[in-house]
Amino acid sequence: MKLTLISAAMVFLLGFTACSPGSQKAEKISVEDFFKNPEKSSFKLSPNGEYFSYMAPFESRMNVFVQKIGEDSATRITNETERDIAGYMWANNQRILYLKDTGGDENFHLYGVNLDGNDFKGLTVFDGVRTQIIDDLEEIDDEILIGLNKRNPRVFDPYRLNIVTGEMTMVAENPGNIMGWMTDHDGKLRIAVATDGVNQTILYRDTEEEPFRPVITLNFKETLSPVLFTFDNKKVYALSNLGRDKTAAVVYDIANAKEDSVIFATDEADISGISYSRKDKKLLAITYTTAKRNIHFLDDGYKKMVEQVESELPGLEVRFTSENKAEDKFMVRTFSDKTRGAYYFFDKTTGDLSELAELSPWLDPTQLCDMKPIEYKSRDGLTIHGYLTLPKGYEPKDLPVVVNPHGGPWARDNWGFNPEVQLLANNGYAVLQMNFRGSTGYGKAFWEASFKQWGRTMQDDITDGVEWLIKQGIADSTRIGIYGGSYGGYATLAGVTFTPDLYAAAVDYVGVSNMFTFMNTVPPYWKPMMDMMYEMVGDPVKDSLMMAEVSPVFHVDQIKAPLFVAQGKNDPRVNIDESDQIVAALTKRGVDVEYMVKENEGHGFHNEENRFDFYKAMINFFNKHLKKEAAE
Repeated sequence: MKLTLISAAMVFLLGFTACSPGSQKAEKISVEDFFKNPEKSSFKLSPNGEYFSYMAPFESRMNVFVQKIGEDSATRITNETERDIAGYMWANNQRILYLKDTGGDENFHLYGVNLDGNDFKGLTVFDGVRTQIIDDLEEIDDEILIGLNKRNPRVFDPYRLNIVTGEMTMVAENPGNIMGWMTDHDGKLRIAVATDGVNQTILYRDTEEEPFRPVITLNFKETLSPVLFTFDNKKVYALSNLGRDKTAAVVYDIANAKEDSVIFATDEADISGISYSRKDKKLLAITYTTAKRNIHFLDDGYKKMVEQVESELPGLEVRFTSENKAEDKFMVRTFSDKTRGAYYFFDKTTGDLSELAELSPWLDPTQLCDMKPIEYKSRDGLTIHGYLTLPKGYEPKDLPVVVNPHGGPWARDNWGFNPEVQLLANNGYAVLQMNFRGSTGYGKAFWEASFKQWGRTMQDDITDGVEWLIKQGIADSTRIGIYGGSYGGYATLAGVTFTPDLYAAAVDYVGVSNMFTFMNTVPPYWKPMMDMMYEMVGDPVKDSLMMAEVSPVFHVDQIKAPLFVAQGKNDPRVNIDESDQIVAALTKRGVDVEYMVKENEGHGFHNEENRFDFYKAMINFFNKHLKKEAAE
C-alpha cells in the first residue's frame, strides 16, 4: 500500500574527540572514491526467500543482478547503459520490475524482466508520462497497481497492470483533483485524497463497487496521513497532527471520520514511520527522528530480533530493509557517519548473520570524521538543530567553513554518512548543516513558521548558525563558503545576495534564482497544488513585491563573493532558466561566474562521470577562494 498526501507535515560543541587537534590529519581521499557507484547496493529478497537481488555497476551504470542463496555467482538481468536504474522490486518469485527515466526528466517508465534475464518488456513506455507505484499487490502474482498521468499530465489515474502481458485496466478515472490513492490489504482501491489547491479531502468507500464519498476535509496545514488499513480492513493506522503540534501514530475510524486511539506520540518529534508484519498481521514498531532515529517497539519478538542483530553490529545504525513472505529471512543495512555501510543476510530461524557486501569498501572509516549534533538559538528564539563535522587532525579554531543548507525546503538533514560532507571535511573544511525553520519532523508550528519566509527568517536561521559558529571560535569569519542544492541552492544565492559580507565563496547547485519564473515552470503534476504553494512560498500576484525582494536575480549588484553554478539541462523541478538568469545577470555586470551545465542530467547529477566533474570543480573552487595557502 502506498499513499502520497499533500500535507507536510543548548547542546554546544561536546566530544569532538575523533577530530581533536591531537589526532593525525586524514589521508587525502579522491573525489572518485567518495562519489563512484557503490560496489553493490539495494539488496532485496525474493518472496520465497530462495534468491536475493542487488544493484551493481555495469558500464558505470547501476543495474540489477540476481543470485541464488547459497551460490557464489550472480546473473546480471538488466542492460541499462544510459542511466542508472532509479529503483526496482520483486513483483513475484519469477519477475522483477524497475523504473528508469531519460536524462533526468523524472518521467519514470516501468520495465519488467524475469530473474534469468529473459522476457524483458517495457510496460509503461509512453513519452512524457510518469509512472507511480500505488501497490505491489503482493498477494496477486501477475498484477500491480500503478498511477499514470497519461490521460492528463496534471493528475494520475490508477491502473491494474499485468506485469507479464503488459495489459492495463483503468481502475478509476481521476476527476482532476485526486492527488493520492490507497488500497486495503486485499489490494482494493478504498481511499483517495482530493485537493482544491489548499484544502484536502479524504474520500473513502467500503468496496470498489461503491462510489467514493468524502469523509473529512482538512486544511493542508493539518496532517492526516493513512499509512495502512487495520488488518480487518475496517479502519486505518495513520499519522495525524489533528489537535496537536507533533504528528502522532493513531488508529483512525475512517468511515466515521474520528480518531479511535493514539498508538504512540512524543513531544520530541513527529512520528515518521509505522512498521508492521504482513504475515502475522500486527504492528511492530514506531519510528521518529531527533538527532538520530528512535524506535518505539510494539512487539517483543521484533524488539528481540532487532536487538540481537544490533548487538552483533556495535556502533552502527541498523535497518531491516527487505524480507521474504515467511518473514524468517531478512536483508539488513548498516551505516554510520563515517561509513556508507554494508548489507547482511539474517536468517531468523538459525540466528545466523552473514555479510554480503560493503557499499564502498575502498573508504577507510578511520580517515573520516564525526558528524556531531548541535543546536543554537535563532534571533527570534527558535531552537535550530543541526550537525557539525570538523576536519580530522585540525585544531577546531579559525577553520575555513562550508555552510550546507539542505534542499526541500520541507525536508531535513539527518545523521549518517554524507559523501559531500566527508569530501569537504577531508579537504580541511568544517561543515555546518542546520534544520532551519520549515524543516520537517519538528512539529506543525516549526513548519508553518517557514511560510512566505524564503530569503527572510528561513535565511536568518542559516545566518544565525554561521554567526554562532564564529562566536564559538571555530570559524574563520573571512573564510566561510556556502553550498547547497535545490532549495539549498536558493539559500546559497540568497546568502551571498542578502548577507554579502558573510561569505567568501558560494556554490549553487540546481538552485532557484527568480521566484516568479520558478513558480511558473513547475512540473504539470504540481499544478493542482499551486494554491498551497502560493500560501507556503508566495503568490506571484498578491505577493509580487515580497517575491521580487527575495529573488536573488533582481539584486545581483549586491553579490561580492565568487560564484560557481551547476545545473542539469533537463531539470523538471528547477528549470535551467533559473541558473541561466543568474549567470547572465552577473556576466552582464562583468562578474566572472563559473557555470557547469550537464546535457544529460536533471535535478542533480546522477551519472557517475558527471558527479566526478562537479565535485572536483567544487573542491577546486573552494580551495581557490577559502584556503589561506591559495591566497598566498
